[in-house]
Parts: sequence; C-alpha cells; structure tokens
Amino acid sequence: MSKSKPISFDNVDKFVELGLNISYYRKRKGITQEKLAEMIGISRSHLSAIEAPNIIKAFSIELLFDIANALEIEPYKLLMFRD
Repeated sequence: MSKSKPISFDNVDKFVELGLNISYYRKRKGITQEKLAEMIGISRSHLSAIEAPNIIKAFSIELLFDIANALEIEPYKLLMFRD
C-alpha cells in the first residue's frame, strides 16, 4: 500500500479567514458549534475543523450556502477577507 501525498492548498490564508468569519457570525448569533452543525447536517467535529485556524478543511459551496442560511446572513459576508 502506498502512502498518499498530503493535500496542498494554494489559498490557505483564505480558508483560515473563511473559518474565522464563520466562527465570528456564529458567535454573534449566539449559536454553539454543536447547534450550527445540527442545523446544517454535519458533525460538530467537522464544523470545528472548518472554523479552526490551524486546520485547513475544504468544503463545498453548497455547505457554505447552508451555513450562511443558518446564520441568516448573505453568503458573500463569509467571503469578505481583511487585508
């Protein structure tokens, strides 16, 4: 069995910012990771990995839309990155 090569992302900083934005809007709405994960149909550990700045977790646009809907914000707000 061969070992798989680690996945490399060209946009690491953007994934980190995206996770931080999700965390920010979730906390602003007063929702726990567990509750948001339940609302969008994923595990809390999956959401935790998405929000964690030290873990790069790719996810679908569909999930991004689900998160934005659950947080009652427009999806573009999650993609607004600071300089």
